[in-house]
Amino acid sequence: TKWLKQAIIAHRSALEVKTRDREPLEWAITNMNLGNALSCLGERETGIKRLKEAVSAYRAALKEMTRERVPLDWASIQMNLGSALSAIGEHSGDTSWLMQAVVAYEAGLEELTKGRVPLFWANACGNLAVTELVLADRTSDPALARDALAKLTEAEQVLRDGGHTAWADTFARTIPE
Repeated sequence: TKWLKQAIIAHRSALEVKTRDREPLEWAITNMNLGNALSCLGERETGIKRLKEAVSAYRAALKEMTRERVPLDWASIQMNLGSALSAIGEHSGDTSWLMQAVVAYEAGLEELTKGRVPLFWANACGNLAVTELVLADRTSDPALARDALAKLTEAEQVLRDGGHTAWADTFARTIPE
């Protein structure tokens, strides 16, 4: 926790020098790293303040790290954004955050395709599916739950095919009987 807090201070200090006008991509990368530190810290805390700050940092980074400019980086930030939004939804019980997480994950999956980066796709698809399972439970939506389980099963198979059995076993434990 101590190191994460120091990283947050360092990234915020860097943003005073690396401005969007002077160094747009460096500014975006710094915002992304700030978001990562805030998200990690937010996961350790009981409140959602840091997670909301992470969401703001990721959204700032997306202003310069666009899909057109850096598609895979853009997709990675969408995944990080989805994770932070999902964590807020899980902590707060507010399904609107979970729905926003689904949108972010789906956006990222437009670039992180199974054919292009299968292992990243499987991980991202699994994160989306877990969020959809939580959302399905909170909204009593069996169709969404079935879709999420199908995604988890497909992601598990891609991981197994790639030799990543530990990850595949983790996904398999997520899938209810």
